[in-house]
Amino acid sequence: MITETKETEKINVLFIPFFVIRDIFYFCFRGLKFIFIDLFLSLFNHTSKQVDQAYKSITKKEDNSKKAELKKQKKAKYQEMYNNLFFVKKQNEKLEKMRQALLIDLQNEGSIRSEAPKVFQYKARNKDGKLETGTINGYSKLDVNTFLLQEGYIVYDIRNNKTIDFLYGDTSVFAVKMSTKDLLFWLTQLSTYIKSGLTLTESVKILNNQMQKKKQYRKHFQSIVYELTMGEPFSKALEKQGGMFPALLINMIRAAEATGELESTLTDMSNYYTELDRTRRDMISALTYPSIIMIFALGVVTFILLYVIPEFVKIYRDSDAEIAGLTLFIINFSDFLKLNIFNILLVIVISFLVLFLCYKNIKAFRKNLQYFLMHVPVMGKIIIYNELTIFTKTFSSLLSNNVFITDSMAILSRITNNEIYKEIMNNTIENIVKGNKISESFKNQWAVPDVAYYMIVTGESTGQLAEMMKKVSDYYAEMHRNLVSNLKSFIEPVLISFLALVVGGIILAVILPMFGLMESIQ
Repeated sequence: MITETKETEKINVLFIPFFVIRDIFYFCFRGLKFIFIDLFLSLFNHTSKQVDQAYKSITKKEDNSKKAELKKQKKAKYQEMYNNLFFVKKQNEKLEKMRQALLIDLQNEGSIRSEAPKVFQYKARNKDGKLETGTINGYSKLDVNTFLLQEGYIVYDIRNNKTIDFLYGDTSVFAVKMSTKDLLFWLTQLSTYIKSGLTLTESVKILNNQMQKKKQYRKHFQSIVYELTMGEPFSKALEKQGGMFPALLINMIRAAEATGELESTLTDMSNYYTELDRTRRDMISALTYPSIIMIFALGVVTFILLYVIPEFVKIYRDSDAEIAGLTLFIINFSDFLKLNIFNILLVIVISFLVLFLCYKNIKAFRKNLQYFLMHVPVMGKIIIYNELTIFTKTFSSLLSNNVFITDSMAILSRITNNEIYKEIMNNTIENIVKGNKISESFKNQWAVPDVAYYMIVTGESTGQLAEMMKKVSDYYAEMHRNLVSNLKSFIEPVLISFLALVVGGIILAVILPMFGLMESIQ
C-alpha cells in the first residue's frame, strides 16, 4: 500500500507542469485574442457609433435647413399673396407716393435745420418689415431721415407741426420719467459695455434694442443715439430728453466728460441710485404694514356701523329697550354714517386732492407743512435723517467728480423737494459768493444736527470735505434705518391694540342693553 501511494504521488507531481503549461497557453491565447480581436471590435463599434451620430447630426441639420428653407419659401409666398391683395396694393402705392413726396421735400424745406431740436413724427418700415410710426427729436427732416436710414429703416414720411410738439414735446402730458429700476439697469449695462471696449454710441444702441419692450422710452433712446451721431456730448443728449433723466446724473456725466472718467462715474451713479432705492424701499416697507392695518381697521369699523349696528337697533326698537350713553351715541353715529357715507367719502377725496395740489403748487403751504411734519416726534427725525442722507451722499459724489461747490448746491437745491433745505443751499451759494465758508450756512440751523455741522466744519478745515460727507451719509443712513425699523416694531402692536379696543368697545356698547332686556324679562 505504501509503495502504491508513493507511485501515485510521483505521477501527480509529473502531471503538475502539464496543467501549468496548459493554463499559461490558455491565458496567453485569451490575452492575444483580446488585443487583436476584442479590442479591435470594441474600437470599431465605438468608431461606427460616432460616425453614425455624426451622420444623423448632419442629416438633422440638413433636414432643419430644408425645413427652414421651405418655411422661408412659404412665408415669401404668403407675403407675395398678401402684397397682391387690393387694399395692400393701395396702401403700398400710397406709401410709395409719400416716400417720393418726402424725397422732394428733403431737397427743399426739409433740409433746413432749426436752432433748437423739434419733435418729428415718422412713418417707416423697420428691419423686420413691420410698418412703424414713432417720434424722434431732431433739427431737420433730412437729419432724421439720414439717421433712420442708417438704422435700417425704409422711411415713408416725416412731419412736424404744433400738434405733434404739444402731444410729444418735453412739456407734454405724455412726457415720461425713467423709473429707478430701469435707470439702474440702464446705468449698469452702459458702464459694462463701455468697459468692454464698445463705443458710447454702440452701447446706447445695444441698450435701445434690449429695452424694446419699454415703448415709452423708445423715442428718447433713439433721440440720444441721434444726438450722439450728430456729435453732441452725452450729457447734452440726455439733457434734451426733458425730465426723463435726473438732473444730478446729467451734471455728473458733464463733469465726467471734462475729466475723462465716464466709466467710473456711471458705476458710481449706479451705486448711488441703488442705495437711494434701498432707502426708499425701507421707508415703503416700514409704512406698508401700518397702512394696511389702518385701512383694515377703518373698513371693519365702517362695516360694523353700517350693517351690524342697524340690526341691533331693530331689536331694541321692537322690545322698547332703554338706550342711553355710549350706545345711543354709536347708534346715532351709525345712522348719520348710513345717510351721509357718499358725501363723507366725497369730502375726504376732495380734501386729499386739494392738499395734494396745494403741496405741489404753493411753496408757502409746502414749506409750512414740511416744517410741521419735521417737528412731529419720531416722524421729524425720520424726515431729517433721510434728507441729510441724500444731501451728504449727493454732495460727496459731486465733490468727488470735481463739480464746483456753487454748481453742486444748485444741483442739490433742484434735487430735494424740501423747502427748508432748499433755503439752506441757496444761502450757501450766497455765502460762497461773498467769500464766506460753506459751514456758515449750516450753523445754528435746527434742521441740521450738530454732528453733521461739526463734520462739515472738520472736512472744510482739513480739505477732505467729500470724504467727510461720505461718512456723514453713512452715519445718518444707519440712523435712519434703525429708526424706521424701531418705529415699525413699535407701531404694529399699537395699531393692533387700537383696532381691538375700538372694535371691542363698539360691540360691547351695543351688547350692554341686551343684558337690561334679559333682566326685565326675568
